[in-house]
Amino acid sequence: MHLGIFSLTLWTWMTFLHPFFITLTEVRFNPSSKKMELAQKIFWDDLEVALSKEAGGSVDFLKPKDKAKLESQVKAYLLKHTQVWVNGKMVPLSYVGYEVEEDAAWFYLESGITVVPTTVEVQNTLLLREFAGQQNIVHVYLNSKSPKSLLLGEGKEKGRIEF
Repeated sequence: MHLGIFSLTLWTWMTFLHPFFITLTEVRFNPSSKKMELAQKIFWDDLEVALSKEAGGSVDFLKPKDKAKLESQVKAYLLKHTQVWVNGKMVPLSYVGYEVEEDAAWFYLESGITVVPTTVEVQNTLLLREFAGQQNIVHVYLNSKSPKSLLLGEGKEKGRIEF
């Protein structure tokens, strides 16, 4: 609970000052679809840096010359840097899309059909190669409004939560 309040406060503070590098990932099991649903909030200017390095040229996230190419780059980057295991088995993820929200954007991924989790492991390496001190907060929700949380970063790219 304290990490949730801390992350919300930090995210609000970061929106104004942005001296640190942080992402937020929310992972939820949807009992209706039996899928893991991920929402990732990333500052789009930080993502531009990562995509530009991978593409070997500049990337304009807000005004791309080729929107389809940008979507392809975003999809490849997110799927490369985000992995999820449910009950010890990796669940393949697919890219759903994104929406821009001021200085950041929400990106959506989902798994195929999976079982109800008793454990969830998340590996999140978003922006770790681009920014020293990058931290990736992960909230995992299962049948509750209160998440269990992980703080991932360089040296601790993967974490496990038990329910």
